[in-house]
Amino acid sequence: MENNIDKSRVKDFGGEFRDTLNAYYKRLSILKIMRNTFFVSFLMLFFYVPTKMGGNGATNGEGTLSRKGEIEWVENIYNSMTEDEQLGQLICVRAYSNKDESHARSVESLIKKYHVGGMTFFQGTPEKQAALTNRYQKLAKKVPLMVSIDAEWGLGMRMPKSTMSFPRQLMLGAIQDNRLIYEFGEEVARQCRRIGIHVNFAPVVDVNNNPNNPVINDRSFGEDRYNVAAKSYMYMKGMQDNNLMACAKHFPGHGDTDVDSHYDLPIINHGLERLDSIELYPFKILSQHGVGSMMIAHLNIPAYDNRDKMPSSLSNKVVNDLLRKGLGYNGLVFTDGLEMAGARKAYKGGEVEAEALIAGNDVLLLPRSVSDAVKAVKKALREGRLSRDEFELKVKKVLTAKYRLGLTDSQTIDLGTIRSDLNDEQSKAVNRKLIENAITAVRNKDGYLPLSNSTRDAYASVSIGRGYRTTFQKQLNFFSKMSHYYTNNNISSSQQRSIIKKVKNKEAVIVSFQDLSKSGKNNYGITKSARNFIENLAKETKVIVVDFGSPYSLKYFDDVDYLVAAYEENKVTQEVAANAIFGAIRMTGRLPITASQNAKFEDGVNTASIEMMPEVSPIRVGLDEEKLKKVDKIAAEAIRVGATPSAQILVTREGKIAYQKAYGYHTYDKNMPATTSDIYDLASVTKICATTISMMKLVDEGRVNLNERLVTYLPELAGTNKAKLIVRDVLAHHAKLQPWIPFYKETMSKTRKRPSSSLYSTYEKDGFSVTITDRLYLKDNYVDNIWQQIIDSELRPRKGYKYSDLGFYIAAKIVENVSKKTLDEYAMDNFYAPLGLRTTGFNPLDRFDRSRIPPTEEDKYFRMQKVQGYVHDMGAAMLGGVSGHAGLFADAKDVAVIMQMIMNGGNYGGKQYFSPETVKKFTTRYKGSTRRGLGFDMRELNKKRSQNVSPLASNKTFGHLGFTGICTWADPDKELVYVFLSNRTYPTMSNSKLYKMDFRPKIQTAIYKAIID
Repeated sequence: MENNIDKSRVKDFGGEFRDTLNAYYKRLSILKIMRNTFFVSFLMLFFYVPTKMGGNGATNGEGTLSRKGEIEWVENIYNSMTEDEQLGQLICVRAYSNKDESHARSVESLIKKYHVGGMTFFQGTPEKQAALTNRYQKLAKKVPLMVSIDAEWGLGMRMPKSTMSFPRQLMLGAIQDNRLIYEFGEEVARQCRRIGIHVNFAPVVDVNNNPNNPVINDRSFGEDRYNVAAKSYMYMKGMQDNNLMACAKHFPGHGDTDVDSHYDLPIINHGLERLDSIELYPFKILSQHGVGSMMIAHLNIPAYDNRDKMPSSLSNKVVNDLLRKGLGYNGLVFTDGLEMAGARKAYKGGEVEAEALIAGNDVLLLPRSVSDAVKAVKKALREGRLSRDEFELKVKKVLTAKYRLGLTDSQTIDLGTIRSDLNDEQSKAVNRKLIENAITAVRNKDGYLPLSNSTRDAYASVSIGRGYRTTFQKQLNFFSKMSHYYTNNNISSSQQRSIIKKVKNKEAVIVSFQDLSKSGKNNYGITKSARNFIENLAKETKVIVVDFGSPYSLKYFDDVDYLVAAYEENKVTQEVAANAIFGAIRMTGRLPITASQNAKFEDGVNTASIEMMPEVSPIRVGLDEEKLKKVDKIAAEAIRVGATPSAQILVTREGKIAYQKAYGYHTYDKNMPATTSDIYDLASVTKICATTISMMKLVDEGRVNLNERLVTYLPELAGTNKAKLIVRDVLAHHAKLQPWIPFYKETMSKTRKRPSSSLYSTYEKDGFSVTITDRLYLKDNYVDNIWQQIIDSELRPRKGYKYSDLGFYIAAKIVENVSKKTLDEYAMDNFYAPLGLRTTGFNPLDRFDRSRIPPTEEDKYFRMQKVQGYVHDMGAAMLGGVSGHAGLFADAKDVAVIMQMIMNGGNYGGKQYFSPETVKKFTTRYKGSTRRGLGFDMRELNKKRSQNVSPLASNKTFGHLGFTGICTWADPDKELVYVFLSNRTYPTMSNSKLYKMDFRPKIQTAIYKAIID
């Protein structure tokens, strides 16, 4: 976007502070502040310099402009204007980008005829608005238009279908780290400036202390003046530091009213002391700290002006005496929309606009009739009711603001890539971060939350309001397999009995309230029948209530022990709330309002998190985001040529996720898009992520000695050719073992080429309980036959390196014999659960829906069906899905956590899983080997052999490849973890394009090239 902005001027925007915060604090009651825990947030003000956008820095006390270049430009422009052109600068008209050509021509007419200086956009699309802005700006001959918008929660407030809607201010009021509010302001500024907007009518600075407020409500940061002031400041500063003027509204405070000023004139009957201490407080803070503009509300406040039906927006006592003189505010002052009913109680026609200027306002926002307004203002000038000096000062203030916004030259917006620029990954990341930090655990008895994701079928969910399975319920499935029920807001007695009967034996039931209202007149959408249901259900089991509506509705859940406020209902909030319930994120929010005695302002507890690997922008960990786009291109090429139908790629650096994406579809018919939460068959990566780490722990504890013979741990090997094999040699693939045994072939019918009916059943029954797939069950005692075949297998004649699955069947047996637990149990108890892994485990269909797991093959040689959710490896399948060489499933993030833990020397999240010395033993090359550690594959040092990793990887790099199209590598030298998951074996494992075209190492190379030296 080309805005022709003089960056040196913009950087130096506005003036210096007149008062410091320290001076202001001397006028506050320190004891009152200290009682308020939000004071910690308020102290954030000390860590930021004043905003330089204007406010009290715009003019000095007498209104004389302060900078030489600024003065010269403003004086030249002002003196070149006619009175009509000067008056036009004080008018801001309404504009839409979703209306027809006649509307656009009417706006053009106002610009040409009345020389209006600004416009406020309402509903439309960003592309059309930008195009219209270019069109309108061409008509502004002497000075460009100042474009404004109501984007309190981002551009989505006016363009919800095409742009980002961030959380509303009431939800943001729950956030404890006010730096996030600054980031929010930065992002809003970036988006607004991208489409040519210069002023955002935000933040809402009103203290919402009336639950029945129909117009402010969730647009406020809450009921506490300190919290409102701190967050308003940070939002304002984030915008103004990025050249978007903020506008504090609605002065002198619209929070305590139950009337909407769009339709009538609200009356506020509080006395001066109360108004000064509560309503005015945030405005004082922002006035003193450089807010560029303020908006005057249409309120009747007898304490300030006792004239009947006199709106504050037209009152000299409010605008001039209170704001200008009392607060010493010299920034731009906008009226609220002059079309609103609340503005037109005392005056009619253009007199409303004339009186607004006389009262002290600078900009007439949305006059009902520009023609009438111009006539009335001119008349007021002729009659002396509006002085020429005041008029001149107002015009020059507007011109000064335009100068500081860079509006000295023609404005042209780049119309290309607008939609993608506004909805990029940065905006999505900011949105999710805000939501994650706002979710509030209002009550959490005995610290029960977060729930464990390792218990099978222990929970159920009930959604009240929508009448269908919600995004929240679908997200819960990512953590635990559970039954879901849903109903409308009104739940019949029979429905209640039916649901309670089905869920009463569950450990806990998660009840979500959705499709709610923010109006207290209808109980916020919480029906009596729904409250009865909660009461009755709580008699049978634990009830966790998640409220996706107004926090004021929490008053109906005073007896609920586990209560979560989610504030808003949208896809991201529902996903985040589900993540919070299971500890994928911590809940740290605090209520910004008081709903009841059991849900008061500041209530909330921090919950634990099992998530210790944060997501950051690549630049924060020294990766060039532009260069990482090469990864996208290579992955897209792999999908295009049919190397794999889907892929998932994740990169961490310095222990932080810097890149995570999914590509393609589960299958080539493109019915199911791949996502970053898909769970893949890890194939041979099982060797390191289950068996090797289990062996490492046993070695670390002294329960297994790497230099001992196998017979020491497996007595059944006595007298066999395996007895004297050394544990170390087996793990390094140097034990002369056969590569693999196709066990399944011996179980096939010789005549029909199908599984033998004597060894398999198509359904589970006595003696046939080993699950191969959901339509194939192996005879129980055949598992022993597999182990016996391994024992009886011949050894290779020479000891050299030969990759072998058999060694990891054996290693799994060692883990089981020594620990007295099966491999899956041991790994879950010692690694996956304490690491907080959400997806890792064997036999994933026990915990997750099949739809989340990409299929691995259309098996036409053994199972005779699509393999999905069951292990692809035939031998592991014949062991019931649990083996030392294959069978593990996970998403990329979980794999990365395991690799990071190992790279950390066995430590993760403050817990030591095994010692750094043990890590070194296993990730050091086996004597004489060019690529094998113990269990781990490593970078091949012999350049004459096929290379397994990027040539840029260091010699310390360790990891493994997997047959289904998997790889993971950790490079300690670069603090880098790379995970690539795919289902390249679908529909057939004969597809070799993925490794023949080197897609995995090519992607890894692109990652290394993105490292900033």
